[in-house]
Amino acid sequence: MQIERSGALIAGGASGLGEATVRALHARGASIVIADLNEDKGQALASELGSEAQFIRADVSDPDQVQEAVAVAAALPGGLRISVCCAGIGWAEKTAGSRGPHSIQPFETVIRVNLIGTFNVLRLAAAAMLANEPAPSGERGVCVNTASVAAFDGQIGQVSYSASKGGIVGMTLPAARDLAGNGIRVCTIAPGTFDTPLLGALPEDKREALGRAIPFPPRLGRPDEYAALALHIVENEMLNGEVIRLDGALRMPPR
Repeated sequence: MQIERSGALIAGGASGLGEATVRALHARGASIVIADLNEDKGQALASELGSEAQFIRADVSDPDQVQEAVAVAAALPGGLRISVCCAGIGWAEKTAGSRGPHSIQPFETVIRVNLIGTFNVLRLAAAAMLANEPAPSGERGVCVNTASVAAFDGQIGQVSYSASKGGIVGMTLPAARDLAGNGIRVCTIAPGTFDTPLLGALPEDKREALGRAIPFPPRLGRPDEYAALALHIVENEMLNGEVIRLDGALRMPPR
């Protein structure tokens, strides 16, 4: 998929991995719709990037709000051809312990935001891409989702988060097969430990320790490295139905 002069929707695009992807796509000539709940950061980023970027407030688990963002992206010059979903939340709680069983509401919330939200963006973006004029190869669009190494190496207390990210991994291939006949590709990136706002609140010594646990390079991943892979997926037409770990050979220990 050609990036220049394509329309792109980045869900969770106001900060972290999403922000880096917004910046990278914009630098390559894409028109951007930033969908996020953080209005302050989203509006500031869109204002910084100028006329080729706009912000839409959207909860990824809300069909109407995502549909609005998709409609805006579909109206961009070139149509909506690139969708990247980076939105997600976490929760730490054991399945059962001295305090009793895992609370059901936070489990449901994590599944709703991370898994159902990702599927919501995927299904609505793909539906809009069906209207695109195909490229000479027949390609109409590409969707990139975000899982986590926790889908494979979930740690103690990560049962809800791992379940949500495992669901994203599990739907990648069938979604790619569903959409292949229409020239729409689907891939998933499973990042390891990245330097995002989620880790920004940790003390520096804790952040350094997390980085040293990665075999190579022994540091936290950078959001621009996620963005670089997302752009490669967009441009490499043979990448389809694939889940790619981006983790420096990290395999998470139990805790």
